[in-house]
Amino acid sequence: MRNAALVLGVLGGLLGMIVGFFTYGYTEFIDWYGTIPEIAEQVDNVGLIRATALLAPLLALAGGAMARSKAMAGGILMLLAAVGMYNGFGYGLFTMFPIALCVVGGVLALVATQPDEA
Repeated sequence: MRNAALVLGVLGGLLGMIVGFFTYGYTEFIDWYGTIPEIAEQVDNVGLIRATALLAPLLALAGGAMARSKAMAGGILMLLAAVGMYNGFGYGLFTMFPIALCVVGGVLALVATQPDEA
């Protein structure tokens, strides 16, 4: 289970990074060139999107990396990453897989039967 949590956390973090790059780039593009009415408008909370674009994938990658040795901490980090992605990016076509991978990886890490190494 710990290996599966590791893989799911890393994959969720990598997919979250892709979504994060595009959302951060979109907010920067709109800041530089302005809005195009009814086509490209600025998001309501730019700071939240930019913070989520950095922090959520980072939490997922760190949680996945920790899943083998410190499963409890790794699982919590992956679940926090999933909540952050859902809160910042919403649930849609490009965010459903990173969110789902982080949730499943976090749950697998939390229910791992072996005790953590000392």
